[in-house]
Amino acid sequence: MPELPCDDEHAPLYSLGQVADMLQVRQAYLRRLDEHDVISPSRSSGRQRRYSRRDIKTVQHVTDLADQGMTLIAIRRILQLERELSDVRRELAEVRTRLGDPG
Repeated sequence: MPELPCDDEHAPLYSLGQVADMLQVRQAYLRRLDEHDVISPSRSSGRQRRYSRRDIKTVQHVTDLADQGMTLIAIRRILQLERELSDVRRELAEVRTRLGDPG
């Protein structure tokens, strides 16, 4: 059976309004996150923002950081460092696998 778009956490299924309602934030807040390159949702053929489940989780994380007093510049850097750390952990796991080390 083929995978459905709703099964893919990266499928851009949700509109700006839907995400704002889900997370109880203002649409302007979501636009601001996009404008400041904190999160970059996909765009529909009509250029409307479309969010994936993964994007929504990221917005929740960003909102938590903002509630702790972080600026958007700091949040953008934190997200970048988290991605880099995840990449390094994945690479380390791959090397351990090749070496036969269970970690």
